[in-house]
Amino acid sequence: MAERMKAQHTLLVCTTCSSAWKDGKRVGTSGGEKLLEQLQELHACWELHEEFAIQPVECMSVCSRSCAICFVANSKYTYVFGDLSPDSPSEILNVLDCAKKYYNHPQGLLPWAERPEPLKKGILARIPPLSLPIEC
Repeated sequence: MAERMKAQHTLLVCTTCSSAWKDGKRVGTSGGEKLLEQLQELHACWELHEEFAIQPVECMSVCSRSCAICFVANSKYTYVFGDLSPDSPSEILNVLDCAKKYYNHPQGLLPWAERPEPLKKGILARIPPLSLPIEC
């Protein structure tokens, strides 16, 4: 358990998701930026705000499944989710609920049946942790 507490957990949020473009330039506020703002507002009073950072990223290359987020931590599985609505307060709460489940599991596993509905349908990838080399 002490090891889990040392690991830095991060919620990556794609800020270019659901962008409007005109003449090759992004215009207005993207859906990803709205999602990030909503998550940051709730994150401030969330019980795990010190253990689970939120970090914006420019593009996660899942444009057809936006808005996208990712849970990542050392020695844990990495999860990528899409199809999230920045305008749904319940989905924002679902993301933080699922992040808590991720944080509490030693390997970061999120069984399908235990995920909130939007994160069941929106799963894009589950990436295993890198194996550390064995020292002789």
